[in-house]
Amino acid sequence: MSTENTAHNAAGEPLETLGETGAAWLGEYSQVHMNVFGTPLRVMDHGQGTRVWDVDGNEYLDFLAGIAVNSVGYAHPTWVQAVAEQAAKVAHVSNYFATEPQIRLAARLVELAGAPEGSHVYFGNSGAEGNEAAIKLAKLYGRTLPGATPSMGGKPARIIALSHGFHGRTLGALSATWKPAIRKAFEPLVPNIEFVEASDVAALREAFAQTGPGRYGKGPVAAVIMELIQGEAGVRPLGADYVKAARAMCDEHGALLIIDEVQTGMGRTGSWFAFQREDLSGGITPDIVTFAKGVAGGFPMGGMIAFGAKLSALFTPGSHGSTFAGNPLAAAAALATIDIIDGENLVANAEARGIQLRDGIAACGNPLFDSVRGRGLLDAVQLTHPCAHAAMAWALEHGLIVNAVAPDALRMAPPLNVTAEEVDEAIAVLARIPADLPND
Repeated sequence: MSTENTAHNAAGEPLETLGETGAAWLGEYSQVHMNVFGTPLRVMDHGQGTRVWDVDGNEYLDFLAGIAVNSVGYAHPTWVQAVAEQAAKVAHVSNYFATEPQIRLAARLVELAGAPEGSHVYFGNSGAEGNEAAIKLAKLYGRTLPGATPSMGGKPARIIALSHGFHGRTLGALSATWKPAIRKAFEPLVPNIEFVEASDVAALREAFAQTGPGRYGKGPVAAVIMELIQGEAGVRPLGADYVKAARAMCDEHGALLIIDEVQTGMGRTGSWFAFQREDLSGGITPDIVTFAKGVAGGFPMGGMIAFGAKLSALFTPGSHGSTFAGNPLAAAAALATIDIIDGENLVANAEARGIQLRDGIAACGNPLFDSVRGRGLLDAVQLTHPCAHAAMAWALEHGLIVNAVAPDALRMAPPLNVTAEEVDEAIAVLARIPADLPND
C-alpha cells in the first residue's frame, strides 16, 4: 500500500485517517444521536494502559484520557477486577439503602481532602451534578445571612462566578459558567449569579462591596465559585495570590468559597486536590470542593465535599438527591481507582511526568509553539496562531490524541500512570506538527 498520502502513528507506521468500518458506524451514529457533540473523530473499540484502538484497528497514544477521566488508563486489571466483582454482587440498590463501598468511599474522600471532623460528602454522577449540589447548598447558606430574606424586606444572596470559568451545562451549573456561546440560547438562567473578571482582586472586592440597603444595593454574597486552573479556558491557573485574596474576602463577608476540582482533582495536578498545592491556592482551605472526572477511573461519578458539620447540616432529607448517585458499582470503581493512584504513587508520577512534558515541549523547537503551561498532568501548549483544531487533527492522524481546548491552545491530560517513554513519544509527535497549518 502506498503511504504517500497516509498519516503515520508515533512509531512511524501507516495509520488510516478513517477506515471503512469506522465510517459505517459514524453513518449510523448520525441517524440515532442528537447532534450536540458534532461528528465524532473516530469510533473507538478498546484500550490498554495509555493506548486505545479504533474499530479499524488503528492505535493511538491517548493524551486526553477521556478529558481527564481515565486517570489510571484503560483496562487496569485492579480496576477491572473491582468492577467485575462488585457487579457480580450488586450494582444498584437506590438511596433507600446504603452499601459498604459507598460508605468507605465517602470516608476516603474526606480523608484525602483533609476536611475537618464533621465534613460530609454528597455523591452525584458528574461534575455538573456536583456543582449543582454546591450551588443549591450555597443558596441554602445564603438564606442564613443577615439581610437575605426577601419576605422580610431583604435581598436574595448572590453567588459570584468568574469570567472564563466552566462548571457544567445543566441549568444551575450553566448559570455559573461564563462562556456566552453556550449560555445565550438558554437565558434567562438561575438568577443572582454574577460574573467578575478572573484574577482581578479589585473586581471581586467591588462585587462584595455592592452589598447593602437602598435602591442600588444588592443582597449579600453567599459564595464564590472558581476553578484554580480554568480548564476549558485553556488550562489557565488563577494564581495563588488571587485565591488567597478571595478566601480573605469570603471570610470577611461570611461567604463560602467553592473550589471546583472536577478536572483538577484526584491527583491530576500533582496533588490529590489542586487546593492542596501552595503554588495554586496559597494554602487556603475551601468550604466546598466538587469532584468528578478522574475519581472513578472512567465510571460516571461526581459529587461534593462540604467542609464542617454546620455547612453539611443545611442539606436535610428530601432537599436534594439522585437515583443513581453513590451506587455501589460506581463506588467500587472509585475505591479501586484511588487505591491504584495511591499504591502506584501516581500523584508523584503526575508531577514528574508533567514537568517532563512541559520541559520537553518547550525544548522541542517547534516554531508553532509559543509557550506551555499547567500543573501535573493538566497542561496546555499555546500556539502562535489559531490553528488548534488543525493541529489536533494532524496529531490524531499521527497516532496522538490531544484536545483543541481553545482556538490557539492544545490541552493534554494523559492517564496518571503514563510512563516517561510515552511522554517522550508524545513530544516527538508534537514536535513534528507543521508550523504553517491554516487558521481554524
